[in-house]
Amino acid sequence: MISYKHAAVDRNRIFYREAGPETAPTILLLHGFPTSSHMFRNLIPALADRYHVVAPDLPGFAFPMHPAVNSFATHLRT
Repeated sequence: MISYKHAAVDRNRIFYREAGPETAPTILLLHGFPTSSHMFRNLIPALADRYHVVAPDLPGFAFPMHPAVNSFATHLRT
């Protein structure tokens, strides 16, 4: 069973899908551009019997609130 949750990260609301026992080893599924955690909808249940699976939607993709461009701190080294 997949749970659909939100987490507050740096004043942003991040949507994520989670399944499997929290005591099992965790697998973090990160998607690439231009997708969302929805791409893992079939993989999550296949792994959830052995692993704790977490698949977040990154800021600007799918369900999270779209943050303002100037809300991210950038650190450049020269």
